Amino acid sequence: MNTPQPLMLVVAVALVDPDGRVLIAQRPEGKNMAGLWEFPGGKIETGERPEDALIRELREELGIAVKEACLAPFTFASHTYDAFHLLMPLYVCRRWDGTPQPRHHAALKWVRPKDMNDFPMPAADLPLIPMLRDLL
Repeated sequence: MNTPQPLMLVVAVALVDPDGRVLIAQRPEGKNMAGLWEFPGGKIETGERPEDALIRELREELGIAVKEACLAPFTFASHTYDAFHLLMPLYVCRRWDGTPQPRHHAALKWVRPKDMNDFPMPAADLPLIPMLRDLL
């Protein structure tokens, strides 16, 4: 029998620009999985709704303002890492105020879903790519 692992609940977004490209962010040095590319987002605080967490994280990490009505629930990732099990709802957002800036990431890049496999990503993010390709 497997030993239960702690559940980590995070939320992420596929920001989609008018050209159908998705914003990915590179994890900075010193962080777990540094150098890998991911969808922007972050941990959900105790008592926080996923939408509120995502709005907060996008303001803190990218300096953009997102309204809840612009966040469309899309799919989710459920993945077991060595130390925890990750559950990550993924939203799609096509409207926001401001220009994304890499406040907490090493870099940002707008990428077409068909080209996302060219960027190393955490294992939990990989199954989301074909779904985005189908959507966009």
